[in-house]
Amino acid sequence: MKLSIKVGTVLNAEDARKAVKAGAQFLMSPGTVMEILLDLQNTDVLYIPGAMTPTEIYPVSVLGGCDYIKALKKPFPHIPVVASQGITTDSIGNYIECGASAVVLSDAIFEKEAMRQRNFDVIHRLAHLATRQVGQAGKC
Repeated sequence: MKLSIKVGTVLNAEDARKAVKAGAQFLMSPGTVMEILLDLQNTDVLYIPGAMTPTEIYPVSVLGGCDYIKALKKPFPHIPVVASQGITTDSIGNYIECGASAVVLSDAIFEKEAMRQRNFDVIHRLAHLATRQVGQAGKC
């Protein structure tokens, strides 16, 4: 039985080089690190980079929402995360509290019917509500 060494959550090329030097034959990253990819392209080491970018999470609501952001923030606490798609004015605070640096609110603020009717009072009210939600999240 042949033993193979696998290393996960490799975040930079230096760590990848150390893992390979120690005998790793299989590396995984939660995000794509081009330097690792280039370093390993002509080797027998298998590198499986993350397929999604952790800096903008789209569509976050489908990928697991806050739980997904929390999972990403564990290996990437230093990377600002922007949550987009599926964010509602009621959920803004939750996304900020779970680690998002920002949220994209196009659907939440630019409500289709209000846009169609050019009802800027509704849009203004929704934008104001969103701003309050962010302010309240910052106090938690």
